[in-house]
Amino acid sequence: MKAIVVTDQAAGTAGMKLAERPEPPAAINDVIVQIHASGFVPTEMAWPSTWTDRRDRDRTPSIPGHELAGVVTALGYGTTGLSVGQRVFGLADWHRDGTLAEYIAIEARNLAPLPGDVDFTVGASLPISGLTAWQGLFQHGHLQSGQSVIAHGAAGAVGSMVTQLARLAGAYVIGTGRAADRQKALDFGAQEFVDLDNDALEGVGGVDLVFDVIGGDIQKRSAGLIRAGGTLVSIVGPTEARPADGLAVDFVVESDRAQLSEIVQRVRDGRLRTNIGNVSALDDAVATFNATERRAGKTVIRVRP
Repeated sequence: MKAIVVTDQAAGTAGMKLAERPEPPAAINDVIVQIHASGFVPTEMAWPSTWTDRRDRDRTPSIPGHELAGVVTALGYGTTGLSVGQRVFGLADWHRDGTLAEYIAIEARNLAPLPGDVDFTVGASLPISGLTAWQGLFQHGHLQSGQSVIAHGAAGAVGSMVTQLARLAGAYVIGTGRAADRQKALDFGAQEFVDLDNDALEGVGGVDLVFDVIGGDIQKRSAGLIRAGGTLVSIVGPTEARPADGLAVDFVVESDRAQLSEIVQRVRDGRLRTNIGNVSALDDAVATFNATERRAGKTVIRVRP
């Protein structure tokens, strides 16, 4: 099969190559999925799991990518809950070969059914962004209707999901980003926008939840805005700053079939829009990932036309 492989951590995306790799076998509780579309997060090149297994042993050449949409072609021994020919989407294991390939072996529990009226490209754009937003807001942030949220990077793949899901839950959402992101953030449902280069973040006053995708100085300043009992949720590693009278939580997103199904249902009925920035073919993936211009939104690779 064709796949994108990486062998050189220092080279980052510049070290990606399109190569022929053997099709993966299905282990116990696995399925084989013929991938139609794959999502990609550029920071994967810095994740230890891209380069080593759970015992810290080198696993290169490895196949990056962890979001997929496709069709089940084979079942491993003992696999239940899915069937051959079924459309699926989901989040692949961090320490196994990923989704920038024509086929993947993946645990069945990491997949959810993809309804027939949802395009594979849309399905592949949802797992990391959607699950990250869902888990940060509801599992870790315990968001309630009537609360206020700062969604950093509100025009990005994760931030736009945070904005929409928080609004659907009845929250008041303040989006942040660069000046050029203002209209896009408002279009995704932010009720206010803070230009982090030119506006005073502190001007928004106290909030109940900050969803941080930036870290550093922005995170430290954000911690000071959280009301008593509120939460700073971070996806950029352990928090350096903590609210004076609230919680600071950092987490790594996990696959969850029920949550994926909730997210895709909201897409189907029009309550949730995906934020896809660029779509290209597998043959063009390396050039796409190494493009110099800034793109807002999720990059999706169409593995099958």
